[in-house]
Amino acid sequence: MEQPGLRFGVRLSSGTPVSVFRDCALAAEELGFDQIWTGNDLLRRSGIVPVTVALTATRRILVGSSVLNPVSLHPAEIAMLAAQLQEISGGRYLLGLGAGSEVFLRWAGLEPARPVPRTRDGLRAIRALLEGGVPEGWHERAVLKDGPALPTPIYIGAMGPKMLALAGREADGVLALCLPPDRIDWFAARVDEGRGERTDPFDLACCLWVSIDDDRDAARARLAARIAPYTGSLAPESLAAGGFDVERFAHVQSLMTAGDTAGAIAAVDDGMLRLGIAGDIGDVTDRCLQLIASGVRHISFGQPLGASPVGALTLLGRHVLPALRAASSSLRSV
Repeated sequence: MEQPGLRFGVRLSSGTPVSVFRDCALAAEELGFDQIWTGNDLLRRSGIVPVTVALTATRRILVGSSVLNPVSLHPAEIAMLAAQLQEISGGRYLLGLGAGSEVFLRWAGLEPARPVPRTRDGLRAIRALLEGGVPEGWHERAVLKDGPALPTPIYIGAMGPKMLALAGREADGVLALCLPPDRIDWFAARVDEGRGERTDPFDLACCLWVSIDDDRDAARARLAARIAPYTGSLAPESLAAGGFDVERFAHVQSLMTAGDTAGAIAAVDDGMLRLGIAGDIGDVTDRCLQLIASGVRHISFGQPLGASPVGALTLLGRHVLPALRAASSSLRSV
């Protein structure tokens, strides 16, 4: 797979307040990150507003929406938003697309088509509009009236094999939630299956759950608190393929279902912590070095991050990123 040079990004969750995201974007830009993203889950705080504020507050860093869905937001509306965000930022906006949560969409009274087809159709329509064309099957006058947008990279948020293949086949990049990180080769292979004969540049962002702290135990506890609520959302077959104890995940989920959140977090053991990366500067650096040695060219650090987002970004930017760039340079010179 042809990929660009080494990149680093950071992802903040849906519902991040505007002021927090703006401060993180400014810090990430100063610390040498290449990208920053925030989510847009239905019924949370808007993810578009903080992205807009961050784009106007920064000068270099790329800022993305991860991810918009073409069900609760019509593809025409997404194209309109992307075009103007590119205009105000000089082309620094990154458009992330995804299927959206089936649960959240149905809460809103929506009955969407299957995830892969609806994401594919939305991507094709949005791309046609941004490039100044008419989406297939739309009225001939269905064009952006203010003209085509600046070139807009479109990423697909993906974890399952079909969505990863769709990203490889039709998108410019993928936000691949790599749970666990050491299965990155499996994620890359699914994207490659979709790419087929494509030879154009493609950005595979290895998206991680990361918790970093000077206190290693605090970092691990923070990641355990992130993992516990998601234990029931992870496919048992995927967990088994990753070498996890499926029954252990079921036990933690049973505690969450019973309302024993503290007990569930305490039950997340060392093996389950492999879903993400947690520890001090050395621990996080070592795990990321393994990813780079395996061929990863884009690492995207996601929450829980740390006790404070800016504090975690500072540890990553001042200590981890320089070590990873130096290691990458050494590998290229060998």
